[in-house]
Amino acid sequence: MIISDKLLENVVEEALRNVPLPKKAGRTNEAYVVQTKNFDVKTESLSEKSKKAHQELLDGYVKSLNEVSAQLDTADRENANPNNSAFRNLKIDETYNINATFLHGMFFDNVGSLSSSLTVDSITYMRLARDWGEFNKWQKDFIACGMSARNGWAVTCYNTFLKRYINVVVDLHSSNIPFGCIPVIVLDCWEHTYYRDYLKDRKSYIYAMMREFNWDKIEERFEKTERVSKVYA
Repeated sequence: MIISDKLLENVVEEALRNVPLPKKAGRTNEAYVVQTKNFDVKTESLSEKSKKAHQELLDGYVKSLNEVSAQLDTADRENANPNNSAFRNLKIDETYNINATFLHGMFFDNVGSLSSSLTVDSITYMRLARDWGEFNKWQKDFIACGMSARNGWAVTCYNTFLKRYINVVVDLHSSNIPFGCIPVIVLDCWEHTYYRDYLKDRKSYIYAMMREFNWDKIEERFEKTERVSKVYA
């Protein structure tokens, strides 16, 4: 998932064609554009139909996010209010679709590895063992988060306020996320992700996904987050 530079302004203009604009609206100068990445998730723990449907779902979130971004560029800020405001609605939709887009991208990137392994001398292992006392306690806590999400996500993240890694339960795409969290491990726990293949057996789905975590990708995230943590030291 990448955000393009302003050379992709033509994509914004395309999104704006069906959006009613104020008569004095000028060129777009704030909108951003997100591009869809096609993921090749190797896992056999999910059916091809499930993976295809999930990719299509991600494409839809990206499309919606770009449309919201374009509309926000010319949204009426003068009449923003908490009761009935187009600006408020767009900002809420923005958060929802940003999280849906990037959490899905991180999920697809960190699952489905048939060969990746975690070593005890990796930053990932050492940090998870440090902040939970031992690695197995992190696993149990992460699984509990996955079992607790109400159509949402289990996420391991670095919290800049606590200066440590924590697990969080995210409902939908945008509820219960603490400020200052940088995600490093992401597991989709929406029912549509697993119901075709596991029915209501969410725990078996969680175990299957965790057995095929791409620890190489996760290690890259931890390395970046460790650099960020030094800024907040």
